[in-house]
Amino acid sequence: MDRFHLYLDSADLGELRRCLPHPVVHGVTTNPTLLRRAGVRRAGLPDLLGEMLAMGARQVQAQVQSQDAPGMLDDAHDLLRHFAPGQLVIKIPATREGLRAGAQLVARGVPVTYTAVYALEQVHFAAQLGASYAAPYLGRLDDSGVDGLALIARMQALLQSCGGATRLLVASVRDREAYLNLLRLGVGAITIPPRLLGELLDHPATLQAEQAFLADAQASD
Repeated sequence: MDRFHLYLDSADLGELRRCLPHPVVHGVTTNPTLLRRAGVRRAGLPDLLGEMLAMGARQVQAQVQSQDAPGMLDDAHDLLRHFAPGQLVIKIPATREGLRAGAQLVARGVPVTYTAVYALEQVHFAAQLGASYAAPYLGRLDDSGVDGLALIARMQALLQSCGGATRLLVASVRDREAYLNLLRLGVGAITIPPRLLGELLDHPATLQAEQAFLADAQASD
């Protein structure tokens, strides 16, 4: 497995422009809820994803909008025809039908994220079927009364025991502490809201030190 993947979770081009391009960011994840909030209709999704790639995202992720496997495959193919191989990761809920559809896409060389992952067996199935990512929701797990970090630690250990290339792509990450805790677990990918990227990149003490160094440099000219 290659290096850690950091994604931004957004469908808002304005906030993404303030973050991209940046070498620490691998790509952008979206979902139907984010698209609705941004006012993006289904027909406009390929153009939106294309804009993200033009901004410097190396990969973008978009979700199917059907419930049965044939419909999911149709949704995926409608999106994939707009992009070069590897640019688009297809997100599919980790349901009975989703697992069927994702397996067919993986067999054709399409990268797949199984999303809405809440249980260990779903992670195991994702690895067994060769998915690129399995996406649990840390914040939502905590909201449901589950110790999200503890469950994600078990998911990560399970993936490591499987020995494949599937990564956890942890979503619903709400603050810096949660992000750092996930790094300690060794997860392969995290997706965060763009606002959190600023908190991670712009440490106040570092910015203060920079200003002092710049002042001293100017004084010595």
